[in-house]
Formats: sequence, C-alpha cells, structure tokens
Amino acid sequence: MTSAPRSRPRVAVVFGGRSSEHAISCVTAAGVLRAIDREEWDVVPIGVTPSGRWVLAADDPDRWQITDGRLPQVPEDAGHDVVVPLSTRSRDLRVLEPGQVPAELGAVDVVLPLLHGPYGEDGTLQGMLELGDVRYVGSGVLSSALSMDKHFMKLVLAGSGLPVGPYTVLLPAAWESDREGCRAAVDKLGYPVFVKPARAGSSMGVARVTRAEDLDAAVEAAREHDPKVVVEAAVVGREIECGVLEALDGGAPQTSLPGEITVTGDTYEFYDFEAKYLADGDAVRLDCPADLPDDVTARVREVAARTFVAMGCEGLARVDLFLTPEGELVVNELNTMPGFTPASMFPLMWRATGMGYPELVDRLLRLAMQRPLGLR
Repeated sequence: MTSAPRSRPRVAVVFGGRSSEHAISCVTAAGVLRAIDREEWDVVPIGVTPSGRWVLAADDPDRWQITDGRLPQVPEDAGHDVVVPLSTRSRDLRVLEPGQVPAELGAVDVVLPLLHGPYGEDGTLQGMLELGDVRYVGSGVLSSALSMDKHFMKLVLAGSGLPVGPYTVLLPAAWESDREGCRAAVDKLGYPVFVKPARAGSSMGVARVTRAEDLDAAVEAAREHDPKVVVEAAVVGREIECGVLEALDGGAPQTSLPGEITVTGDTYEFYDFEAKYLADGDAVRLDCPADLPDDVTARVREVAARTFVAMGCEGLARVDLFLTPEGELVVNELNTMPGFTPASMFPLMWRATGMGYPELVDRLLRLAMQRPLGLR
C-alpha cells in the first residue's frame, strides 16, 4: 500500500477508545464523518478498540450510530493495526498486516481526536501527538488533563475568581482508610448531593443521593469508573450551557448563544447517561437558544469565555453552568471535547448562533492547521 499524490490536507479522525465513553465517541464520529467536506479534506477514520488497539475503521457513518438502542463499538478484530508516528521526522501513518512489510498510509496533516474521557480527552492522547509534532484539534496536554479532572478543574476555576459550587473530594486512600471521615465531609455539604467519578464524562457513574445511608453505594458505583470521586452539593437552578471557540485571528474566544437542558416528566431524576443518549423525545427538552433576558445571556457568555481562558483551552469547549433563582451563575464543568453529534448541545448552540455543523467541523480543523508546533 502506498500513499497516492494528494492536494487536500489529510485528517485522521480518531474515535472509540478505552474509556467507558467508547460508544459515545463512536456516535460523535458518525456525525463528523458525515459532515466533513470530502472535497476539502482527505479523511482517514481510525478506531481505537476498548483494549487500545488502533485500527483502520470503516468510513461509514451509519456503522457508528446508535441503532435500535444498540451502542456501537470498534471491534477488537476489526481492520489492520495502525502505527502512529512518535518522531518529529515523520508524520506518516503505517499499517501493519500479518506477515506483510509495514505499509505507508501517508502523512497526516491534522488529527481530529473524538475520544471522550480518560485515555483520550485527558491529555494522554494529546501528549502522544505532541511527541510526534502532529497538529490536532482541541486543547493541549495540561488543559485537557485539568479539565478532565473535576477536582483540579474546580481548583483552577476558583483560583481564577470564577464561581464554583461547594464540593468535597474522596481520594482513594481516604475512602479505604477513613470512611467515617469521608462521610462526615459529605454530611457538611448537606443532602442531596451528586456523586461523580472525578475523571469521567457523559454522566457515567453519576448518582444523585438524597440520604446518607445511600452514599456508600453511590461512591462504590462511581469508583467503578475512577477511584477518585468528587461529591458536589446540589445547586438549585437552571442548567445552562455555552459553546466556546478559539478565534481564528488569535483574539478573544467566541461564544455561542446559550442553551438550556430541562428534564421533563418523572422518568429521570437528572440529565444522566440514559437521558442524554437513550431517552425518547418527551423526556428531555433542549432549548437553543435558552429563554434568558439579554443581560443574563451576556453574563453567561462572558463567564464561559473567562472559563475557557482560565483553563488554557484551545480549539473548542462547552461550559456548563447553573443559573440560580437569585440570578447567580455557578460553573459546573468544562468539556474540552463535548458531545459532537448533530443533535448534541454544542453543535445546536452554534447552529442557533449562525454556524452550521459542517462549517463548525471545518472551522475546528482549520484552527488546528494554523496552530504552531511545540511549546506555545
């Protein structure tokens, strides 16, 4: 296999991965593969299996969608292994076939990493790409790692003067050696609380706990995803989100019109994994733009931009906030690779702001292409 002459920049779309968000990453890839302008970009889909194998994947968006409630997965026996460059001398992908000499797939100009969660969104993949001087979409190593870890994210945001809610952190050693002390720290927050894996997304392992006697079970469920657990006091308020994009000219980041998530009916207590990805249309309402007074919309966008800058983000991010009945804004989380299906909140907010899905994908790739290599 030899690489053919080409004039279009080559983008490697990487998805799947080792985290519990593997399936959601595949769904994100389905939307992106369908939207990329093939006249502008030469696309190479690369799937990462749950065990961490990098393989050539099917360039078929339908293959990676949720179908009849079935979550997609990159199969362990799929395709040929792909070897990623780790030297600054070459950006060539190589394909390994059993019993064959490694084949050149060709140089990659930019990587679009669509992995969610640990081993992809947390700085690990970004560090590997930095080693090879390969440009990629999204935030760098430190920003990705900080944003993935809800504990350190809150420390950075609070240190930057941004509002965060009350919380406590249950470290693995503390939970195992001083469980009473951990329970006491949570009691000080008051119930209800939200128990979350510190480094997971898509609401994996998240539970709303209303009674102290249910805390241990919720913590153990969260620890199935991450031994480090964050417990947050429930914040009463509306769930508001805002998209942020790095400016093409290097100026202040751009923000979308905010969106709002409302869980309707009694099926779901909060916006958990099933409500996000498996619910019918009557269980959750996504309003883009959110019905907010102009001055509140302006404050949401301003806080979202400040959050993006405080975390050192690049490319894109989605900032999740609470708007309290008193009109205060509380930053809940920041996602450096938010859900990116056409029905996800991030693209919906940008569509409401005037930027369609294909244009958004193209914008992110061009931002990455103009990024300098090395320290920046």
